[in-house]
Amino acid sequence: MGWLADSGRTDARAFAARVARLDPGAVVRLRPAGEGAVALWSRLPWGVLVCRGVPAWVDRDRTVAARELLGPVDERVPTSRDTDWRWSLPPLPGTVVERIPAADVLRVGAAAAATLRTAAAEGVGGRPVGSRMLRDALLDHEPIVVTTEGGRRIPVSQRLVQAVIRMGFVADGSGDFVDVRISGPWTALACAYGSAWHRGGGSPLIG
Repeated sequence: MGWLADSGRTDARAFAARVARLDPGAVVRLRPAGEGAVALWSRLPWGVLVCRGVPAWVDRDRTVAARELLGPVDERVPTSRDTDWRWSLPPLPGTVVERIPAADVLRVGAAAAATLRTAAAEGVGGRPVGSRMLRDALLDHEPIVVTTEGGRRIPVSQRLVQAVIRMGFVADGSGDFVDVRISGPWTALACAYGSAWHRGGGSPLIG
């Protein structure tokens, strides 16, 4: 039996394909997550960490090229590229602050995409705006705000919304939900098929 269980191959390849589509040079960190499970981590170009668990076995944290998970996976873990991983990871699993209908998250994402298309075509206030400026403004927008029992305000930026949508993490059934989680300075959207994490001020490099 190889390091990646047959039942985890499809999910691992889907994860790797999506991150590689967004960043052809992306790496994936393989982190042991309990008996027979491995958490796949990667960083998207807009500073969000994404995670998905799959049935697999690794003896320690390893980092590999995302593209190496797309082809046939043999008995051995792909060549390690541990020095290419430069970001800290959030302490898991975090605390659930609020549970939001998945349909609301999908609606927020669709509205943002429509706004971006309109602004790109028509400008803002009649003035043309660069595509990069539009994307940055969109990602920094906070369309969802929840409050902890202690009264702490937790904003959820479009960075997280776009991450879970682009990664295909959100289930679209009428009874599906997305959890807003916090863990120290990190905020997350935890969905049916994976989670996305963002740290205020950016994801720091590992010192």
